[in-house]
Amino acid sequence: MSSQSMTNQQGQINIILRDRKEQLAEKAAANPAAKTKADPFRIIDDHLDSFIGMSRLREKIKEIYAQVLIKEKRKQAGLNTESQVLHMMFKGNPGTGKTTVARALASIYYDMNLLSKGHFIEADRSDLVGEYIGHTAQKTKDLIKKSLGGVLFIDEAYSLARGGEKDFGKEAVDTIVKCMEDHHNEFILILAGYPKEMARFLSLNPGLKSRFPITLEFPDYSPGELLEIAIDMVAMKDYKLSNEAQWKLKHHFQQLLQRSPYNFSNGRYVRNIIEDAIRKHAIRMIHSSSHNKEALMTLEAKDIIFEEGWG
Repeated sequence: MSSQSMTNQQGQINIILRDRKEQLAEKAAANPAAKTKADPFRIIDDHLDSFIGMSRLREKIKEIYAQVLIKEKRKQAGLNTESQVLHMMFKGNPGTGKTTVARALASIYYDMNLLSKGHFIEADRSDLVGEYIGHTAQKTKDLIKKSLGGVLFIDEAYSLARGGEKDFGKEAVDTIVKCMEDHHNEFILILAGYPKEMARFLSLNPGLKSRFPITLEFPDYSPGELLEIAIDMVAMKDYKLSNEAQWKLKHHFQQLLQRSPYNFSNGRYVRNIIEDAIRKHAIRMIHSSSHNKEALMTLEAKDIIFEEGWG
């Protein structure tokens, strides 16, 4: 998977630091013995090494994989084994990497032989809810059928409960629950959304929470991590941040996070700042007499302006 900051049609931003293969090659060069040393968790590290933060996620996935390996050994020893239920809840603000992680999990679980296909399907309310009675159930069943063997990721899942008892979203939830029973271990369902909204969604559907034994919290990035994201973003565009620009960004992130903004958009917020800075830099270059490579690449502190409403 190449290093990139990807934006999909819904404006979701997926942040990965560097090319994973390149990073792993550097590690191997620095420590040749590591190539031959048996590491049961290498399969996970290969997928997640290039992600910013997310240490708790790594721990959780390694726990799941360890259980898979030990389950096989128990089976060989004639001991009782049970299949794992891997449906998940992702709770976090925008831009914290929920979609990116869900996509990576599809590949990881395929490599673990927990999924037969390992494909990834992303959906929202419009993909599930129909326009008339009976339409919703069929749309939902069709989508889940396409997801068999892979991961179905439903973002902003709480929107399925926004219309109350008479809303077709409830029919979608009921159909999802039924399909989870009918296709117990044939796919993995991940419901995602903002923390407060997801808590309310679960309170309205008391039988739903027990069907998702794994909950992953996606905390806001720290000021240092947000700066790391910014540095990576500009590097991929063949720009760089001056020392003063880096200091200005980190100081701003520190002040911003002290206020704990509601539904802070994390990586998307950084993207907006960087894209605006690049436009400001272009205006500055138009009026500059120096167009050498260094000047054309460097974003200065004066290029970085913080607009209201970006959080």
